[in-house]
Amino acid sequence: MSWNTFWKTLKRNWRAAVYLLVLAALAVLLVVVCVRRGQTAAQPEPTPRTSAAVQKDAAQTLLDGMTTREKICQLLIVHPEVLTDGGTVTAMTDELSAALRDYPVGGFLLSAGNMTSGEQLAALTAALSSASATAPLVTVDEEGGRVARLMNTVGTTKLNSMYSYRSLGTQGAYDNAQTLAHDIAAYGFNTDFAPVADVWTNKKSNAIGDRAYSDDYDEAATLVAAAVSGFRDAGVICCLKHFPGHGSTATDSHNGAATVDKTLPRLRQEDLKPFVSGIAAGADMVMVGHLTVPTMDDVPASLSHKIVTNLLRYDLGFRGVIVTDGLQMQALAQYTDGEKAVLALAAGNDMLLEISDVPGAVAAVEQALADGTLTQAALDQSVLRVLQLKLAHGIVPLPETG
Repeated sequence: MSWNTFWKTLKRNWRAAVYLLVLAALAVLLVVVCVRRGQTAAQPEPTPRTSAAVQKDAAQTLLDGMTTREKICQLLIVHPEVLTDGGTVTAMTDELSAALRDYPVGGFLLSAGNMTSGEQLAALTAALSSASATAPLVTVDEEGGRVARLMNTVGTTKLNSMYSYRSLGTQGAYDNAQTLAHDIAAYGFNTDFAPVADVWTNKKSNAIGDRAYSDDYDEAATLVAAAVSGFRDAGVICCLKHFPGHGSTATDSHNGAATVDKTLPRLRQEDLKPFVSGIAAGADMVMVGHLTVPTMDDVPASLSHKIVTNLLRYDLGFRGVIVTDGLQMQALAQYTDGEKAVLALAAGNDMLLEISDVPGAVAAVEQALADGTLTQAALDQSVLRVLQLKLAHGIVPLPETG
C-alpha cells in the first residue's frame, strides 16, 4: 500500500484510528503500573516509626549511659530537704547542688514550706529542673480543697474539694483538672499527684472524705476519667491514687495501718472502677497506697507483688509508672528506709516517694541487686518507664544521634 493510499484510508476511518491509539496507550500504562507494583512488593517501604518507638529508643540510649547508682536514683522522688543538713529549702544552694551530683534523684516533691512567693517558687523549680543531667519530675499534691499547696501560698486559682463539684459532671471535672494543671505548670511543676480515684463510701471516716470525686463508684469512674483527660490535654503528668482504693477504710494510712475488708471480686465491682476508667483515659502514673487487703495479701498493697504486679500491672494492664504513696507514713513505721525501698521495688513499683534516707536506700538497693533479691533487668525496666514518661512530656530532651 502506498503512502497516498494509506492516508486516504486513514482519513475515511479516523475514528477507528483514534480508538486504536487510545487502546495502545492504555496497554502501555497498564504494563508500567504492573511493573511498579511488582517492584514495590519486592522491596516494601519501611514501617514509619511512631513517636512512642522513638521515645523507647531514646530512653534506652539514656539508660545505657547510666551507672547503677544513677539508675537507682532515677526511681526516687524526695523532698529537697533530705539532701541537705539545713532547714526548709526555698532556693538552690551549693550544698543541695553537690548532693545532686552524688545522688541525682528522679524527682522532687515540694510542700507548702518550699513556697514563699510566686517569683521564688518559679526560680526554685527552674533550679531543680536544671541541676541534674537527667531532669527530674517536679511534683506537688494539688487537689483542691484541703490539699492545696499552691492555692494557699502563692495564690493560684482557689478550688474547693472535688467532691463539692460532683453535680457539675464530667465537664466540671475536666475544667477543674485543666485549671489545676495550668496553674501548677505556670510555676514550673510538671507532675500533679492527682486525681484522687478513691470513692468516699465510709462516711464515718475522713481518711479520704471530700478529696474523692464522688461517693458512688460509677460516678467516680466517670468523673476521674474526665479529670485525667483534663490533665493530659493541659500537658501535665497526672497520677491516680490511692490504689486499690482508700475510700472505705476506717484508718488514714498517714496515721497507721489501714485495712480494706473486701474480696477481689468485690473490689472489681466497686473500688477499682475509677482506676480502670482512669487508666483507660490515659493516666501517666498510679500511686499505690499502704492499704492492707487481707483477702489478697498480709502486707500493705505498696509492698505486695500480688497487688502491684499481678493486679495492677498484669490484670489491669497498666503500662505507665507505678509509684508508692509516701514511704514515711505510719502504716510502714516498722520498716527502715532501706527495707521499704527493696520491698517496694520487689513488689513491682517503679518509683519510691518520700525516701528520707537517700544514701541508705541506695545502698540497700545496691546490696539487693548484688545478692539477687532484685534483678538488674527489673531495675532497667523501671528506669525505662520513668525515662519514657519524661521524654513523652519533654522534661528530658531526645538525645543527639549520629
